[in-house]
Amino acid sequence: MLVIVAPGQGAQTPGFLSPWLELPGLADRLTAWSELAGLDLIAYGTIADADEIRDTAVAQPLLVAAGLAIAEVLGASPDIVAGHSVGEFTAATLAGVLTPAQALGLVRERGQAMAKAAAIAETGMSAVLGGVEEEVLAAIAANGLTPANVNGAGQIVVGGTLEQLAAFKAEPPARARVIPLSVAGAFHTAHMASAVDSLREAASGLTPADPAVTLLSNSDGAAVTSGADFLERLVTQVANPVRWDACMATMAERGVTTMIELVPGGTLTGLAKRALRGVTTVALKTPDDLGAARAALQSNEER
Repeated sequence: MLVIVAPGQGAQTPGFLSPWLELPGLADRLTAWSELAGLDLIAYGTIADADEIRDTAVAQPLLVAAGLAIAEVLGASPDIVAGHSVGEFTAATLAGVLTPAQALGLVRERGQAMAKAAAIAETGMSAVLGGVEEEVLAAIAANGLTPANVNGAGQIVVGGTLEQLAAFKAEPPARARVIPLSVAGAFHTAHMASAVDSLREAASGLTPADPAVTLLSNSDGAAVTSGADFLERLVTQVANPVRWDACMATMAERGVTTMIELVPGGTLTGLAKRALRGVTTVALKTPDDLGAARAALQSNEER
């Protein structure tokens, strides 16, 4: 059983699109989508520096457009799709809930709204690695922080004010490491409440379709069968935690045997290697990875 997954913000690196643009038609596709995203996607994916693509309003449309473009190149027919945070827009499009135009238009609004929300207060995020999960969650709560990404495999990302994060790092949970992340704000926390209102207004004119394949939600890992329900989850997820651990639990329950992570791959397959033992994983980082991905697809079909 094949799952295709799409990474979230933070996966982007300077120049990650450059090798992909050598593939026929990809530059034309991204040029057309640049108009929908309101950004020069090719420039941001090739020559922009780390600070430029760290901007939430840039990173989110860039990641969704890149994921959709490479999914077209791959041409696979997944049994399940899922995305982490903004990767849910990619997944929703692969499942047929949104068209590429709808997804890119809506994610443009999401990125801008979240950037504005992040500017209201000095907030950020830190990764917590290791420790006993119950103890880690208790320490997070005691510091007034939010477990913004519960990623499984011993990794939780917390969000809150910079002051709260500094205090948490100064006295971390037992046997845990706290690593500050280079992000623009406390995503998937109450600090993003204003972005939810903006995104809901932007989504109000859309008529989503029901998913054509199994589509997992970050809210609880559930397979969502209603397009309208999934669109509402996309809206509210901006200010609520990402439960990637629950998504992987559902993958295990459904018998996933192969995972392919869209560009810029690596984060989600890394988690799967620790949490989904025995599952074949392929991260698409450059066109050189397409051979391994197609071999994995062939092997999956033969099972």
